[in-house]
Amino acid sequence: MSEIMDIILNVMFWIIMVYLLLCFVRVIKGPSIWDRILGMNVVATKIIITIIIYASLNDTSFLLDFAVIYTLSGFIGTIYIALFFADRRKRRESR
Repeated sequence: MSEIMDIILNVMFWIIMVYLLLCFVRVIKGPSIWDRILGMNVVATKIIITIIIYASLNDTSFLLDFAVIYTLSGFIGTIYIALFFADRRKRRESR
């Protein structure tokens, strides 16, 4: 059973890596700033999933702490970036 789980996790890892590259394309080519913010949020989510899968494959549970910290910092960063651009847009419209 362990071999099958390792194979499944390896396949999932590489599928997520391909998906991560596609998300980076969205971040680079995004037509608006909101598309880029959303793309970076998806990239951060995929990195967290990758850390969790890597920790499962290598039996290193301390990496899960890094995943939690990265999750919280990514969430807070996304909120502040969105607030910054929303405030900047309001200021521009009020002129």
